[in-house]
Amino acid sequence: MKFTKMNGLGNDFIVLENLENKVYDYDILARKLCDRHFGIGADGLLIVEPSGIADIKMRIINSDGSEAEMCGNGARCFAKYVYENGIVKKDKMSVETLSGIIMPELIFKDDVVEKVKVHMGSPIFRPDMIPVKTDKKSFIEEAIKIDGRSYIVTSLLVGVPHTIIFVNSIDENMILNVGPLIEKLQIFPRGTNVDFVKVENDSNITVRTWERGAGLTLACGTGACASAVASALTGRTKRNVYVHFKKGDLYIEWLLDNNIYLTGIAEEVFTGEIKIV
Repeated sequence: MKFTKMNGLGNDFIVLENLENKVYDYDILARKLCDRHFGIGADGLLIVEPSGIADIKMRIINSDGSEAEMCGNGARCFAKYVYENGIVKKDKMSVETLSGIIMPELIFKDDVVEKVKVHMGSPIFRPDMIPVKTDKKSFIEEAIKIDGRSYIVTSLLVGVPHTIIFVNSIDENMILNVGPLIEKLQIFPRGTNVDFVKVENDSNITVRTWERGAGLTLACGTGACASAVASALTGRTKRNVYVHFKKGDLYIEWLLDNNIYLTGIAEEVFTGEIKIV
């Protein structure tokens, strides 16, 4: 099987084409190929499939074999890949995902796709849609308990569920210890991504994300969107912010019409072939 390794700010993916709609066990395939010791190594797979309602379809399979509804960093890598490989010959395209149709727009430098701006839709705060088990009309600045300690969190849906914790400093040990516990709390029946957010000023935030199904990653596009929205919603920042990750930045715009736009780089790392037995 031919593959392309890509990354968006270190959030890395293996891109596979399946334009013939062949049947694969993506659960097993993802766990095999994403293994960083015995496979190619990645946070997940991006599968290129035909679509009957958009220019192309993107499927996202996490490294643990679960399927994600949406991925912001993956969407940028996906759009760059399908354009540069002649699958979709448009600089503005429609991409079908499990969370709906997204609209990536390619930004060029010297005729090469340098960045991609993605219309990510609108944030959803209804607990039954995130979902969060609560009687409240929203889950904003609410307390949860982990191992006897209380955390103030905000949960919303940006294609996938996210729960934001504002912190004074980014502590990786805390993320590794607390992230997986919050991900699997019973109040989140489909699990949740967990974003640890340090507000630098009203235009800049630093984020690390414990991703549902992938663990601690170097960057998360939907996490950047969710963190930016939660920061503005709670009065900590403006509606447009730069989101800083370990390997670079994303620019998030939350417009007054409630639409979110994400802009950032996407890079091809290498291509190759691997046997799948």
